[in-house]
Amino acid sequence: MRRYGSESGSAHPHLPGLGRLIIYGLLLAFLVLFYFYPLGSILELSFAPEGRFSLEPLGELFRSPRYLRTLWFTVWQATLSTLLTVLLALPGAYVFARYRFPGKTLIHALTTVPFVLPTMVVSLAFTALLGPNGGFNIALMRILGLPRPPLQLQHTVGIIILAHVFYNYTLVLRIVGTFWSNLSPQLEEAARMLGSSRRRAFREVTLPLLAPAIAAAATLVFVFNFTSFGVILVLGGPRFATLEVAIYRQTVHFLNLPVAAALSVIQILFTLALMIVYTRLQASTTIPMELRSRRATQRRPQRWQEKAFIVGNLALMLVLLLTPLLALMERSLTLGGPLSLRFYRALFQDPRGSAFYVPPVEAVRNSVSFAVATVTLSVLLGVSAASVLSRRAASPRAPTAASQAAARRILAWAPRILDPILMLPLGTSAVTLGLGYIVALDRPPLDLRASGLLVILAHTLVALPFVVRSVLPAIRSIQPQLRETAAVMGASPWQVWREVDLPMVARGLLVGAVFAFTVSMGEFGATSLIARPDRPTMPIAIFRFLGRPGVVNYGQALAMSTLLMFVCTLGFLVIERFRVRGVGEF
Repeated sequence: MRRYGSESGSAHPHLPGLGRLIIYGLLLAFLVLFYFYPLGSILELSFAPEGRFSLEPLGELFRSPRYLRTLWFTVWQATLSTLLTVLLALPGAYVFARYRFPGKTLIHALTTVPFVLPTMVVSLAFTALLGPNGGFNIALMRILGLPRPPLQLQHTVGIIILAHVFYNYTLVLRIVGTFWSNLSPQLEEAARMLGSSRRRAFREVTLPLLAPAIAAAATLVFVFNFTSFGVILVLGGPRFATLEVAIYRQTVHFLNLPVAAALSVIQILFTLALMIVYTRLQASTTIPMELRSRRATQRRPQRWQEKAFIVGNLALMLVLLLTPLLALMERSLTLGGPLSLRFYRALFQDPRGSAFYVPPVEAVRNSVSFAVATVTLSVLLGVSAASVLSRRAASPRAPTAASQAAARRILAWAPRILDPILMLPLGTSAVTLGLGYIVALDRPPLDLRASGLLVILAHTLVALPFVVRSVLPAIRSIQPQLRETAAVMGASPWQVWREVDLPMVARGLLVGAVFAFTVSMGEFGATSLIARPDRPTMPIAIFRFLGRPGVVNYGQALAMSTLLMFVCTLGFLVIERFRVRGVGEF
């Protein structure tokens, strides 16, 4: 039988060992140059600001009550936001885990839309709903005949926490709900037969089994709240700052890079510890237990109490998750007068005629061009990474030359090392990454400060893990016999990839590409530091509009946020449409 490639049992036997080594080298080089090197430069700036080791920047943080208050607020608001998110989402997770009802798939998809929205859009949506001139206050003033807005939530902790719940609700709903839906209900039924009440059976049987999934979801929610940036910057105003916001202000407003770097080090350590906890908790949910298919664990509601419970929870979800988005869209059409598209038309106009003016529509073009470039680069890197990561360990062979044996050992161990390394950018603050680019990529041969490539590289680092996790399960699902059969019939390695692999991974590849496009369109943290002033993206343009007085500027911010919301929502619906059910890690 004709064989292709150099190793049997490989997930990609048509990919030669030398080719895999080259791909490993390119991927590691990319990560070293554009991830580890910038972070290392932050460490150098923090601990050796004048060329010699010093803990003075860190000492300044711990001596300053202001920075200690920032750290305390970061932890405190993240804890409170996480607790409230878990408490509100657990009943919804139970509804989706245990019941079947009309419209369930659509509602489940809609509950996930907020999570894929940029933080700037979320912030504007809550301002449009609960701000002094928001829809809710205007409605109360009309109904109650009040002369001024009764709810003063702008720049308060309350609106920050509500926005965090809105943003992260679906994480608990999906992580806990998915695990709960496969948990056998017979365990709780057995406890009920032995005399336990429904509450006691849940508390002593179901809850301990759910605990690892709940803890994993809560830890991930805490990480997102801990590194919150856009929500705090817009909704918190000057009164509140997380570590992420403090890093941004020290860099942009005060040009105090050593202190910003020291704050970044603290945040990196906290985030790294949290991600370690999350991965261990996630691994603990895979312990052997009696799991059932969803057909066996879900049923239609029978009693009126069950129907009322489901309707109540669905109403809470839709009000919590859709009302801010509808308020944003409505406000963009009615601000300052009757229903009109004047703020959308204003995006294409230059009212001042300034040579230095950057039209808002140019920000749309910039975002789209950056997103297309990000998709291209992240897909090339992601497919290459998924191809080599899908390789199975080689079977034992006869003694070979020392160089060949060493190469084989590298090929066997490289996937185990590269896989977690590729996930590191997910646990890294975007603002920290942007600061690292400012510090590290400012001198030859990597002087990229004036280049748009810097934005593309930052977006690619954030999007790459999503592409890898979308494509990798699809590649691993391909039967090796299909490739062997194509090779026996005379297909070249390129033909095997084009005619066997590509059609089978196309859906996962499309999901990864849409993820990359959506992530790039909404990225704000790193872009706010490294984008050129004359090449703003849509989130940056929105933030600039908010910093200028006048109804027209605010209306354009609402209009651009609505457009960005539609783009991200459409991207997510494409992801849901083409995602292979049961396949994929996001």
